[in-house]
Amino acid sequence: MERGRTPVANKLTPAQRVALARHPERPGTADFIAALFTEFFEQRGDRLCADDGSILGGVALFHGKPVTVIGHRKGRTLEEHMAYHFGMPSPEGYRKAQRLMLQAEKFRRPIITFIDTPGAYPGLEAEAHGQGEAIARTLALLSGLTVPVVAVVTGEGGSGGALALGVGNKVLMLENAVYSVLSPEGFAAILWKDASRSDEACDVMKLTAADLLELGVIDGVIPEPDGGAHTNPHVLYQALDYALARELNALSKLSPSALAAGRYKKFRLMGAKALRKERA
Repeated sequence: MERGRTPVANKLTPAQRVALARHPERPGTADFIAALFTEFFEQRGDRLCADDGSILGGVALFHGKPVTVIGHRKGRTLEEHMAYHFGMPSPEGYRKAQRLMLQAEKFRRPIITFIDTPGAYPGLEAEAHGQGEAIARTLALLSGLTVPVVAVVTGEGGSGGALALGVGNKVLMLENAVYSVLSPEGFAAILWKDASRSDEACDVMKLTAADLLELGVIDGVIPEPDGGAHTNPHVLYQALDYALARELNALSKLSPSALAAGRYKKFRLMGAKALRKERA
């Protein structure tokens, strides 16, 4: 587990962490790929309908070894935001991710995923193209893979749109990332019929890295520089590089069957562990 929290960071409220997770200058999947990997070869299209740019994926080298990298992409400019639906994938994006996962399984490449999405795209066209089925199939596929899978929540981790890339042998979170069943605004609107109470929702949702580590939902926290990852991304890249190398090295020693069984057991026990802690 990576701790490394500063006294300033310890004082941040959950709502402040949500704001940092959504910061427009926060490093995204494209930045992590450029900083941590070499020889990245992007692969596009779902081989069925179209290409969805909100999922960025391909083959790369990590410390000289081939890996498959898949992550959400929000973009930087207004044009990119619109093209990528602000990081909310359509079914074509999840089917592209499935294609890359199957390829990784075939060639025995570890998979690294970067999670940063408010949720799956809720548009009518996405629903017509099978959004729910695409997410469910991605979850099922990822659950049964026999290669190492390390997932990193880098910004927002919202609902099934995030979980579709989150079924890893190890799940890490950046210190100011958040991971939850829906947005704080959505939570407040459903529970209190008032989306303006989103800051209050942040306090009760247990969506911060510290909360989820305590509950056993994630396996480690990557420290960020004071003020958030965008203030000094190179420091973050070094910490993340070390954590990924360590996790992949440990997972590479396990057999294919042990990797699949361990991932299955991890998620089967997750809710039970949280429930026992709540009852205690």
